[in-house]
Amino acid sequence: MTEKLSDTARKTVLAPLLENGWAMVEGRDAISKTFKFKDFTEAFGWMTRAAFFAEKWDHHPEWANTYNTVQVTLTTHDVDGLSSLDAKLARKMDGL
Repeated sequence: MTEKLSDTARKTVLAPLLENGWAMVEGRDAISKTFKFKDFTEAFGWMTRAAFFAEKWDHHPEWANTYNTVQVTLTTHDVDGLSSLDAKLARKMDGL
């Protein structure tokens, strides 16, 4: 079972994500990022690729798509906050 990130893990795991454009969500133990693409097709293609990993890892993002923009929020509802799964999915999304 996944556990909420410890204070030590937060410093280690979240720092690189925050440096890469992810931000803490005010009022929640979550991170978010906005991804911009050339057009809707690229945005939707990226979402599709990300969805395969989310399903494989049984960890699904909160996200919204408007034309060429995808807004993503990651948190682990089972632990009511951030877990290693959020960091893992964030890194994968950055790499896609």
